[in-house]
Formats: sequence, C-alpha cells, structure tokens
Amino acid sequence: MRIRTVTTLILVIVLGAVFFATGFYFGKSERVVVDPSEKIDFSLFGEVYHLLEENFPGFEEVSEQDLIYGIIRGMIDSLGDPHTTFFDPERSKIFLEDVSGEFEGVGIEIGIRDGKLKVISPLKNTPAYHIGIRSQDVIFSIDEVSTKDMSLEEAVMKIRGPKGELVTLEIERKGEIKEFNIVRDTIKIPSIEWEIVEENIAHIQLFHFHENIEADFASVTREVLNSPAEKVILDLRNNPGGVFNAAISISGRFIESGETVVIQTRGKEGDREKIKTNGAPPVFLDYPLVVLVNEGSASASEILAGALRDQRNTPIIGKTSFGKGSIQRMHTLQDGSIIKITEKYFLTPEGREIDNKGIIPDIEVEITEEDIEKEKDPQLEKAIEELLNKEN
Repeated sequence: MRIRTVTTLILVIVLGAVFFATGFYFGKSERVVVDPSEKIDFSLFGEVYHLLEENFPGFEEVSEQDLIYGIIRGMIDSLGDPHTTFFDPERSKIFLEDVSGEFEGVGIEIGIRDGKLKVISPLKNTPAYHIGIRSQDVIFSIDEVSTKDMSLEEAVMKIRGPKGELVTLEIERKGEIKEFNIVRDTIKIPSIEWEIVEENIAHIQLFHFHENIEADFASVTREVLNSPAEKVILDLRNNPGGVFNAAISISGRFIESGETVVIQTRGKEGDREKIKTNGAPPVFLDYPLVVLVNEGSASASEILAGALRDQRNTPIIGKTSFGKGSIQRMHTLQDGSIIKITEKYFLTPEGREIDNKGIIPDIEVEITEEDIEKEKDPQLEKAIEELLNKEN
C-alpha cells in the first residue's frame, strides 16, 4: 500500500562523516531504522492522503518520492530553524560544492535573520562582489519571485545556475529597493591573502574557511615568519565561515596549546563541552595582534575572533558580526539526500553567547558610502593605528 511505503521510508537514515564549521558532522555510514508509528498517530496523514488521491486532479502523476520529500520538508519547516534543512539528491550535490571551494553562481553567502533572507557576505572578486552586493542586504526577490517565506535551500537553488546566465536580485538596503542583474560565473572560493603594511605589520585576510584553508594558512604562516613582520592584523571581515576544524587549528597558531577555543552546548542549560586547540604550534603567540570583523563575519570567523579576544585579550575592531552561533550535523540519507540538523550552539571560551548576538567589537568603526567611493578603509586604518601604538 502506498501510504505504508511513504510512512515507513520517512525516517530511514544513513549517518555519514566530516565535521564542518557552520557545523556539519559526517561519520561512518550507519543505517538507523525508526518506526514513527510508535510515537505518532498517522491517521490524519492517511485521511489527507486519501482525500487528495480521490479529489485532486493529477494526483496520480505526483511521484511517491516527491511526496516523501514534501513530508520531510514539512517536518523540518515546522521546527522554525533556518539552519535545519533538507536537500534532495540533486540539491545535495550542489550544496556539497561549497566545501570543495568551487561552484557556479554569483558568489554570496546568505542566511535568514528576523524572517528575512539576508546577504551574510559577498565573496571577494565574484560577480556579486564586483556589482556592489553588500553584507546585510535583504534579498527582496530572485528573478521577480518574492523571497517571503522562501526557504534558504530554495533561495540558494534559485541564485545558483550555469555560468553565463543572468539572475536578477531585488535588494533592500536602508529602506531603498535596488535591482541588480548579475551574470553567473564559476566561483572559486577565495582562501587567504596577506601583505606587509607599515613596514612590519602582516595584514592577513581570511576570506573563507573551506577545506583547503589549513594548508593555505600553514603556507602563509611560513611566509610571514620569514618576513619583516613583527605584528599581525587578522582580517575576518566578510568571512562567512566554513570548516569548523580549520577555525580550531588556526586559533592554535595564536593562543597557548591546550587552551579552550570554543564551548559547545546543547542549549542554554545543556551540558557544555570545551573544544581546545588541536596541537598546531602557537607561532604567533608573541606577535601583537588585532582582529577585524564586520556584519559579514559569521560562524567559524566568530569562533576564531571570540577565542582570540577571550584567551589573549586581543582587541576587535569593526562592526558587530553576523551572529551565527549554532552547529549542525549533516546526515546522508539512503537515496543520497542530506539533512542538516542543528544540534549544538557554541559560546566563546568565557561563555559569551554568539547566536543572534555576534561578536561586538571593542572599537566600533563604520565604513561609509563616501569611504567606499574613495576606496578608503577606516577599519584597517584603525587596526594599523592600534598596532603602531603597541610595543613588541
């Protein structure tokens, strides 16, 4: 019977393996079969199914698989958590492209805040970056389709697309609606850049914590150590996060071995687990340090910034970060679908909440429209000023 097949397949889960920074876990494949009928009365579902089957024109053309996916999405939507999401097999492949560091689209990280679809940050040197999309822009519509009540997954799918094709975004910024016509391209997620400023300050920009960032950071570390640099500006602006373990590893370059980087908790009153540095040598421990953040700094960036402030009193300069302080576990289902479930929240080493609050800078510095037009960076200038006033 078709109903029985649908209800039996809903919660057949295959657990998978890797821990990412916005917090995903994958492990060895392990099938967990659950009989939901023991806890849930499915008679109402059966009644609705029967009514649709008897009365809805073309119901027989709807595949059983699409019905199952619809049920799963409905369960997840009822939780009211934008970070708990479901991806069918086709969308799972697109979703996982982010981890490899390359995909086709416009180059923005997005999230849902206060019920609105917002830009967390545009990725550097991408179509969205060059056309002027900014952190905290509200995406009002995608190709004339309103984003009201649109899921994060659906928005990503609408914005993504083949290289060379156009996507139109209506953006709300400070009460004004602007239209941006963006040509999609191959997006190579930038990793890291650095340069010497003011003769002895290493300005290190981390753009994204993707899967290659640890190797890239190790290479930059060697270059900085062999340079005239005696002080460091760690620039996490517009870094939307990425691989969790990379944030732990990079933290270990700046703080004592064995120190707490972040605290994981099941909730405000839940058990707390301290995650410590993972053995990376603290080669920058004695370097005077300043960290830059802004509204586009999220997740792993906030973990790193919070750890550096709490563990070595590092000054934070810029604007309050995005405030994405939850961790998701990714589970691969039997058909290749993925479900990403919020399981934990994270706090700074001193127990400060990040979710929906962000990292509040010690020194707040605004970048105005005039600064952008004149290509000025008062936040970076303030960071340089702070370091010039510090003794080695």
